[in-house]
Amino acid sequence: MSVSPSNGAAGVVLPGHRLELGEEAPLHLDCGVDLAPVTIAYQTYGRLNADKSNAILICHALTGDQYVAERHPITGKPGWWEEMVGPGRVLDTDRYFLICANVLGGCMGTTGPADLNPATGKAWCLSFPVITIGDMVRAQLRLVDHLGIDQLFCVIGGSMGGMQVLDWAVRYPHRVFTAVPIATAARHSAQNIAFAEVGRQAIIADPGWCGGDYPLHDTKPHRGLAVARMAAHITYLSEAALHRKFGRNLQGRELTYGFDADFQVESYLRHQGSTFVERFDANSYLYITRAMDYFDLAADHGGVLANAFRGSKVRFCVISFSSDWLFPTPESRAVVHALNAVAANVSFVEVASDKGHDAFLLDEPEFHATLSGFLDGAAEHRGLPRGDGR
Repeated sequence: MSVSPSNGAAGVVLPGHRLELGEEAPLHLDCGVDLAPVTIAYQTYGRLNADKSNAILICHALTGDQYVAERHPITGKPGWWEEMVGPGRVLDTDRYFLICANVLGGCMGTTGPADLNPATGKAWCLSFPVITIGDMVRAQLRLVDHLGIDQLFCVIGGSMGGMQVLDWAVRYPHRVFTAVPIATAARHSAQNIAFAEVGRQAIIADPGWCGGDYPLHDTKPHRGLAVARMAAHITYLSEAALHRKFGRNLQGRELTYGFDADFQVESYLRHQGSTFVERFDANSYLYITRAMDYFDLAADHGGVLANAFRGSKVRFCVISFSSDWLFPTPESRAVVHALNAVAANVSFVEVASDKGHDAFLLDEPEFHATLSGFLDGAAEHRGLPRGDGR
């Protein structure tokens, strides 16, 4: 697999692999558009074994990307799942071949609204077609086919990544041996759609958004995108986590009687917003949150979620976190009940944690132990040896 540079949201040359789908191989989208050409930017870790049976597809969340276990080329921060990925870790790169692709509509090398529309020679902006979780999965399938993998050992991901996992398991069950949807749901709730809309409206209200055409005006809606990130970030935490981390602690020694960041939690959120705009595209944020809103796994199966899984041979491990109020445990239980209704192979764990939705990104021993046990059992059944998997 060759390594090719690609351009990111900040104009930085991005390291990694790219798959180019030309005009002769358009990607058919749910909105009815045939999109071409399409670039899929991805990273891999570990080695694919001789019979290509040890591949794990990692699906990233809303603001994630393909840089799972290495320094991010724009921010310089560690990979977003370094807790999980590496030699001897839960996702053991001595045993498995890991793949993670930037989602369709993203801004880290995969085709999205910031890229050039070949028909106009200008950035797509809002002329980019609206995408769905299913469209993201179709693009990932093209990548898996390109790598010559008939069946993935596992598809795993949290939050929006978990939505992709569920879509994979329903859309292509014969291509998936195990599926691990984490901290997710079979559809976006009304509350989550509401939060997403607040973020989108913050971006749209920024004068720098210019009706979505900001790349053509050499401006960016930094303030609106930062506010969107701040609002979303609150939902990723729990009240207990916020209290433990900040409480009502002041940033300085005393109140300023003004509207600067008096409290540490205010300063933290402002920092989260300001650093986010360095690596993410505002229009991508609109498109990807909309894709999450449109996700409803039961909708294409008579409104009955169980029908989506009927006849599935996929082995599922569904994981939720007790303090996650963005994708609370009842959402995961609904998936488990649907799987049980059709006698599917499913295990379920609610991990006790006070870290909120972001717990799946953090050091949670019970979560790691649960996932290790599930993957080890499935690997033994599949005949995958420990070590380099060869």
